[in-house]
Amino acid sequence: MNEYKTIRQKASGEYEEKRSRFIGSVIPCTTEAEALAFIEKRKKETFGARHNVYAYILRDNNITRFSDDGEPHSTAGMPTLEVLRKQGLTDCCMVVTRYFGGVLLGTGGLVRAYTAAAGLAVENAGIAIMRECYEVAVRCPYSDHSSVERLISDCGGRVKDNNFAEDVTVLFSIIAGDFENCKLKFKDTFCGRLEPEIVGSGFAEV
Repeated sequence: MNEYKTIRQKASGEYEEKRSRFIGSVIPCTTEAEALAFIEKRKKETFGARHNVYAYILRDNNITRFSDDGEPHSTAGMPTLEVLRKQGLTDCCMVVTRYFGGVLLGTGGLVRAYTAAAGLAVENAGIAIMRECYEVAVRCPYSDHSSVERLISDCGGRVKDNNFAEDVTVLFSIIAGDFENCKLKFKDTFCGRLEPEIVGSGFAEV
C-alpha cells in the first residue's frame, strides 16, 4: 500500500435527537494503545454520560474494533464504524458519547444519531491522503540554491529544511513514485553535478 486515508486532526461534532445529545470525538492514531487511551480519556471527561460508544481502525496488524457500550446490539458501534469505513479511513479512533435525554429512540433513531454524530466529527476533522514519501537530501553550492528549490517544487516535492554550511544541504520530501523522475531532472538541469540521495522514508500528506 503506497497511500491511505486518515483524518487530518482531532475534532468533534454534536447531534441532538429527542433531547439526547450525541458527541462524536475522533483522533488520528497509529497504535491500539493510543486508541484505548483515548477511549478511557473520553470516559473520564464525560462522567455522567450514559454511553461511550467507540470504533477504531488501524493499519498495523489490520485491527478493527468497535463497541456498543450497552446500547442495543448493532445500533451504535457498528454504525460508528461504518462512518469510518465508508470514507475509507484508517489509523483513527472515534468515540461517540451519549447523554440520555429521557426518551427512547428505537433502533432506527439510535443508528441515525450515532451515524450523524460520527459523520460530523469526521467532517470537522478533515480527511488527509497519506502517501509513501522519501526524505531526500541534496547538497549544492550557494549559487544553485534558488534553482534547486525551484526544481524541487516543480517535481512536486516539499522543502523541509536547509542546512547552511560550506555548501547548502536541502532536505525535502517527495512522493516515492516521483523520485526517479526528479532525479533525472536534477541530472539534466545541473549536468550531473548535483545528485539527490534518499535518507529516509515514511508516509506524509503531500
